[in-house]
Amino acid sequence: MSAININKNNLQNEVVNSDKPVLLDFWAPWCGLCRMVVLIVEEIAKERSDIKVGKVNVDEQNELAMEYRVASIPTLLLFKDGKLEKTSVGFKPKAAILVELGI
Repeated sequence: MSAININKNNLQNEVVNSDKPVLLDFWAPWCGLCRMVVLIVEEIAKERSDIKVGKVNVDEQNELAMEYRVASIPTLLLFKDGKLEKTSVGFKPKAAILVELGI
């Protein structure tokens, strides 16, 4: 499965009400490190059916970025039972992301 585009209209259904943990990637098209992280995020989405993976374009969804206090991108947020559990900021290799977020 590939990552889902998350916006303020589908956040409740796709993230808050999800029965699986959700990994959200906050990114922007002009961000070079974000383009590197998105490859990792897409890999995780394809490999892991036990988690839902989503992407939030901060240029288009500034309200969501502010709501979750995303001050730097790329930022990865892990939600469990609709609540923010863990955060990873900046580029890291896939193994480091998995360990840091506990997934």
